[in-house]
Amino acid sequence: MFRTLTLLFWSLMLGSCQQRQLITDPLKHVLASNNLNIKRVMDSVTKHQVQIRYTQINRTNEGITFTDFDFQVDDSLYFYPASTVKFPIAALALEKVNAIDSININTRFYVEGDTVETTFAKTITEIFAVSDNNANNRLVEFLGQDEINVRLQAKGVGPVRIAHRLGFHSEDLATKPLIIYMNDSTTFVIEGGTNTSPEPLKLKSIEKGIGYYEDESLVEQAFDFSLKNYYPINTQHNVLKRIIFPELFSDKEQFNISKDQREKLLKAMQIVPRDAGHDPSIYYDGYCKFFMFGDSKENIPSHIKIYNKVGFAYGTLTDCAYITDHENGVEFMLTATLLVNENGVFNDNTYEYEEVGIPFLAELGRELYNFELNRSK
Repeated sequence: MFRTLTLLFWSLMLGSCQQRQLITDPLKHVLASNNLNIKRVMDSVTKHQVQIRYTQINRTNEGITFTDFDFQVDDSLYFYPASTVKFPIAALALEKVNAIDSININTRFYVEGDTVETTFAKTITEIFAVSDNNANNRLVEFLGQDEINVRLQAKGVGPVRIAHRLGFHSEDLATKPLIIYMNDSTTFVIEGGTNTSPEPLKLKSIEKGIGYYEDESLVEQAFDFSLKNYYPINTQHNVLKRIIFPELFSDKEQFNISKDQREKLLKAMQIVPRDAGHDPSIYYDGYCKFFMFGDSKENIPSHIKIYNKVGFAYGTLTDCAYITDHENGVEFMLTATLLVNENGVFNDNTYEYEEVGIPFLAELGRELYNFELNRSK
């Protein structure tokens, strides 16, 4: 009896090992899952405009190497990046703070005409904890769109175009001055500037859907995204790699931030809303952590850290993340986007975020996590 059980055990183990060895493309394998959360999206994959990049991280005595797996990643196929643009904006703001001797991340400031006084550190925390649009827009005033675009392109991250603020429509090309506190009674001004008017993007799928609402009226024609922000999967993933593994890139390609600034940025990226002082019944852990936990109200286990930035608007959901589990030796990077707009109408606030989009991203993260858990490293 014991010999029979032993043979059965080793037969199952051998089969499991052989199965893993046959999986040459784990992303393709996961996307073929019969899990409903994945299958209902993949059964209509063209409609959902899915793009995914998954990166295995391999550590050896020779150093760290990446193995990328892509599904439909295409820089020329447009999707609206929403709040994912806040990640590079936050990193560039730290660069600029680092370049000005008289300020640091804890310096108090306010934007001219704004009633909110804050700090750069608090602003960056709010960007990642609850994806605050106003926090992002203060950093846009600090940097300006032209500076953002020029400096990102100089790092070789890939195509990108930041054209506007978030949360409201504005064609204002001028950025406002920042009032900086030297102490309680002394301030100085960082002047704003005027930015270049954006040129229409010429990309595939730049017009989407069959209609959109404008001033509460339905316009029965495709919604034109050509003057919107552009931040494709390839670029998002390259920004993430430069922040998580700066030592693998040249000085020119890196973000010029100090070790302390990078640590604070990483802390902000992995923070959950309750740790930033927000009500967990409203802003649960998975609120801005779509992969693995987006469809759950449970707390994320302390041994799992997700360094990420999500975006959700116009029916498009995107997450760009570095996921680690220090207890089980798991680490990987994952960036994905999909469109969930069944009726094809934009600005009607009728999108299948909770029913289709977030469950897909959560299950995608879980399936790849489970693959990594069993992967030979």
